[in-house]
Amino acid sequence: MEVKETPILYSFRRCPYAIRARLALSSANIKVEIREVVLKEKPKEFIEVSASKTVPCLVTDESVIDESLDIMLWALNQNDPENWLDMPDEGFEVINLIEDKFKPYLDKTKYSSRYPKDEFEGNRMIATDILKDLDRFQKGKYFFGNKMSLCDVAVFPFVRQFAFINIDWFNGIQWRNLNDWLNYFLDSEMFVSCQKKYIKWESGNSTVYFP
Repeated sequence: MEVKETPILYSFRRCPYAIRARLALSSANIKVEIREVVLKEKPKEFIEVSASKTVPCLVTDESVIDESLDIMLWALNQNDPENWLDMPDEGFEVINLIEDKFKPYLDKTKYSSRYPKDEFEGNRMIATDILKDLDRFQKGKYFFGNKMSLCDVAVFPFVRQFAFINIDWFNGIQWRNLNDWLNYFLDSEMFVSCQKKYIKWESGNSTVYFP
């Protein structure tokens, strides 16, 4: 897909879905105009263009891409210098596991005040058990050996979010691989650079580009 104009990315720095979209765009060396959205004060330009009304949302001259994984695939199908798309089909199964099974219990743990107090430990342990299965599944430094793939990058922001609910508790678990895997991402230049802080976007602001 040829992009004639600079795409616009509506993003939110801490959102795990937006993080993985930015990581893929950065890896693919695709320049976008980044617009930081404050979720409680969504600009009308964003609401008008995004069907889901959630970040990330990528607006190109040909389409609006409203799902983070689709943004990742759109970027990497244009340019994939690190060969992230070179992974077994199992990679998409892992991504679906995290999105469909893990994410609901991540949310119930992170936002525990919204749920009955006596459910907290059970919810946290269900999420932990899913990660323990993933930890046992991991086949090397990364999920599929010693090369990073789309799967690693798509899953990382959610594991990060879960870990930082209580990092001391998380670090106390006897992970086989997952802790080293997480710390690699946290310390990586690609993650640090994609977490640059931006001011809230408003109509009339100067254009800001990413990466």
